[in-house]
Amino acid sequence: MGLGGGGTDVSPYSDLFGGAILNATINLYAQTTIEPLTSGQIIIESIDRKDAEQFAASLSLPINGRNDLVKGIYNRLVRDGFIREPLAFRITTHVDVPVGSGLGTSSSLVISILSAFVQWLRLPLGEYEIAHLAFEIERFDLEMAGGKQDQYAAAFGGVNFMEFYANDKVIVNPLRIKREHLYELENNLVLYFTSTTRLSSTIIETQSKNVKSDNKKPLEAMHHLKEQAIQMKEALLRGNIDTIGEILDYGFQQKKQMAEGISNQLIEEIYEAARQAGSTGGKISGAGGGGFMFFYCPGNTRFRVLETLKNYPGYCRNFQFTTSGHFSWTT
Repeated sequence: MGLGGGGTDVSPYSDLFGGAILNATINLYAQTTIEPLTSGQIIIESIDRKDAEQFAASLSLPINGRNDLVKGIYNRLVRDGFIREPLAFRITTHVDVPVGSGLGTSSSLVISILSAFVQWLRLPLGEYEIAHLAFEIERFDLEMAGGKQDQYAAAFGGVNFMEFYANDKVIVNPLRIKREHLYELENNLVLYFTSTTRLSSTIIETQSKNVKSDNKKPLEAMHHLKEQAIQMKEALLRGNIDTIGEILDYGFQQKKQMAEGISNQLIEEIYEAARQAGSTGGKISGAGGGGFMFFYCPGNTRFRVLETLKNYPGYCRNFQFTTSGHFSWTT
């Protein structure tokens, strides 16, 4: 869940000006199971997407638009010398929210798959290495447009202030937030799925073009979003929780200036209805255009907001913040 600075982790902005993100992980998960086989086959199953493929064990799997995250990871591990002979296995994945939801679904799944391979093959990779490898697989190997925050959030977990610089330099700063402040934030946030998903790459590509062409309005908005991440960090550390709605609203208004398609009529209607019901601010999660939204609702206004959102085609999801990132084990 990106609470501040969204978009400033995307190149070329982060390379030219340095990006800043305030991110928190929640208990909606991507899960991966690897079962070694003796049948000489590789079986890939996606439970949530109801898709399955089967191949003869090989050192290369075809990138064909189906289960490409799994195949891209396997191919990269072969290329980097971590896998030296064909492996036979069944890999099964499941994600708690739809792809394109704005909650870092693809990157969380990549981290989950990598974590399973790291556990199985006993690879010497820590959180920074796993996150960086996940980023390279998504952005370069599979040519998926996007930023860096989701990979590092899923790898590290918790509430982090992240800094992004040129030459792939990333600094993850865990925040020590008092428990009561985090509980208050959790209690006052309403997470709402619009029942629509979107292809984030189109929005992100437009955002990148705006930076490359020195488009003043989107560029200025990104500078303000970086400031918003710092404001969010200070509010959480100082316990000024009821200022978070205004900080979110400030960021949402700036984010809409970054690229076309971030907001639309439905999103604006939902946002305004939540404000009228008592929310002091919120945002569209991820690149925008659909997926999840969340709203800060001080006091007991969350109940009025929840009731109001029933008038729209989406639904609310309960969640809790988590303190840990990826975790894997062997049975």
